[in-house]
This record gives sequence, C-alpha cells and structure tokens, in this order.
Amino acid sequence: MPTAPEVTLDLLTARLLAARPTLDPRCHIARPDVVDIELANQVAAARYVEPLAMRCTVPRTAMRGAGNAAATAVSELLMGEAFDLFDIDGDWALGRSAADRYTGWVLASALAEPGAAPNHRITSRVAPVFAAADIKAPVLAELPFGALAAGSVRGAFLAIEGGGHIHTLHIAPLPADPLALARLFIGAPYLWGGRTPDGVDCSGLVQAALAACGIAAPRDSDQQRDQLGVPIDYERRGRGDIIFFPGHVGILSDAHTLLHANAHWMATLEEPLVDVIARLVAAKVEQPVTGVRRIKF
Repeated sequence: MPTAPEVTLDLLTARLLAARPTLDPRCHIARPDVVDIELANQVAAARYVEPLAMRCTVPRTAMRGAGNAAATAVSELLMGEAFDLFDIDGDWALGRSAADRYTGWVLASALAEPGAAPNHRITSRVAPVFAAADIKAPVLAELPFGALAAGSVRGAFLAIEGGGHIHTLHIAPLPADPLALARLFIGAPYLWGGRTPDGVDCSGLVQAALAACGIAAPRDSDQQRDQLGVPIDYERRGRGDIIFFPGHVGILSDAHTLLHANAHWMATLEEPLVDVIARLVAAKVEQPVTGVRRIKF
C-alpha cells in the first residue's frame, strides 16, 4: 500500500499557493512568505503580516519590482507620502503606497515612522526648501510637484516640521483643474515609473495631476480606465477628459489635442489626437481608443 507523502514546508507552501485566488500583484501583498493580514479571509497562508505605517522622508525615491537597484522602477514614492511596510530584506523595504495601494520595493533608508500629518502639497514644478524664511538662504533640498509637507504658514513661508521653509507660492491652494497642473509637466522626459516633472510616464502624469486636486487615482492606465470618473462616449469628449489607448493614457487639452507623457517622443507634450491615433492604426492596433472617462468635481 502506498504511503502518504511527507508534508514538508515546501509541499505545504505549494498547496497554499495552489489554493489562492487570483490577485493583482500590483495591489496585493501575497507572496509565499508574506501575506497581507487583510487577505486572511481570502488567502491561505502560513504567516500573515500587519503592515507598519511609514512615511517617505526624501524628495523622491523609486518603487521597484524587486528588492535591488537593478530592478525595474514601477512607480515613485514622494516626500510625505504614506507607505505600508510589510517586510525588509537588506537595504530594501517591501510595501504598498497608501495613496494608490500600489506595491513595490523602496530603499528602507527613505522611510521613517510618521510624524505630523502632512497638510500642504507642492503645486509648483519644483519647490526649494530654504534653511530660513528667506529666499537668499541656503537651499536644503528641492521637493518635486506632488510632494507633501507638514508645517505652519508664517508670513510668506511654510515652516516645515523638522526644519526648512517653503515659499507659499509653491504651495498654493489646490486648484480643481488637473489639466492646468498636468501642463506643468510639459517638456518633462518620459520615464517608466516616474511621477514628477523630472521624469514621468503616462499614467503617472494623470495620477499626479489628479492627486494635486485631491482626487485619488490608481497607478496604471488599465486600472485608471476601469475606476476613474464615469465613462463617456468618444464623440462627447472634451477638455480635461481622460482618454485611453492600449497600454497608454493621456488628458485631453480639447476635443482634438492630447497632453501625454509618451515613449514615442520620450517626452511630455501636447499633440493632435489624430496623430496619436494614426500611429496606432499604422501599428495595426485594432482598437486605438479603448475608453474615455470624465472626472466629476
């Protein structure tokens, strides 16, 4: 009579993995050795982890697909943004951006436990952080568009918790016009995984412009297509609508002009919508436009 196989740790892990539902790894922490505790009722695991709340303490840092500097950058974490930490492996921290629930690895040295909650957002292309409330003072750092800061306004400056001053013209009240903010990125180089005017990808541009208006958006274009705003017919498109293509997204400057970060020009620019569609048709893409979404304020 054959005997039952010995249940080793490797065999147990294989069984647990086989029993798991299909989860989008961009949004869920569900590895063989680390599973988010919020998935306890969905995923069988030998160990569940409750994340530790952290916050980014550097102007910007890449979120990578694996815990090493050579791994592909999948997004960016900006100063002040919250990060749910699940695991640390050497110099790298595995976790999830709290703003859009996008997962990835960041340098552990870029994180710290949260202090005062951010109450201002950088709305200029870049904001110098001065050592004193004086534009002639030494510059301690430069914060990118979309970064967060905690502090109190004193005269013409925001005095940041922990030191440093930002001019109030760089933290103007949040406007409700994503297109105007997206135009700050014109000329920015195309950078896969980027989210700032120093380098941005197509969905990062849309996410950053909406976030600056207080609108949370998913990280990738397919997620944005399924979740942002409300769908509208292509014929009804207009200024400020988000338009989607296979693997790509942009913001309409008007019904006939697209503002987008794109690998064709390796830059962020405005160009005729018909030209973008013509390139896709020439590449034999069956459905050049996959959707149009309108954001309601």
